[in-house]
Amino acid sequence: MKTADSIRLASQRDALTIAEMSRTLIEVGLGWSWTPKRVVRSIQHPDINVAVVCRAERVIGFIIAQYCPDRLHIPLFAVERGMRRQGIGSALLRWVETTALSAGIGLIRLEARRSNLAARAFYRAAGYREIGADPRMYRGREAGVRLAKDLWSANTSRADSL
Repeated sequence: MKTADSIRLASQRDALTIAEMSRTLIEVGLGWSWTPKRVVRSIQHPDINVAVVCRAERVIGFIIAQYCPDRLHIPLFAVERGMRRQGIGSALLRWVETTALSAGIGLIRLEARRSNLAARAFYRAAGYREIGADPRMYRGREAGVRLAKDLWSANTSRADSL
């Protein structure tokens, strides 16, 4: 991530950009469920953080983090294709992990398409473990894997605490 990039909480004016990024980068072949209206609801929800990374005031990445009583769940996370491998995703993930720990939450869970080998490798490199799979996770059409990270564990590669 370049030093000029900034992470901030999303505002309603970011909702359309986030929704369009979801449609073109994440929900390909599945239909569009993360519409601008749904993103606005997430931005407004007291138990959800929506953060964006901006470069020259343009959103180039985002993450949605939902706080549950016993864990944090990341339902949506993307970085523009041309901006990947610059540390933007890693910075967003570290931001969410730090925020979770500040909120007293030590467990993060998320999902990825089984076919998305790049995302799975990214999460593994960040200390996430695959803890389950579902052959119909994505609207009954595509297989997915569940991943988790125990932020409190001294050895984040242990899956037995998850």
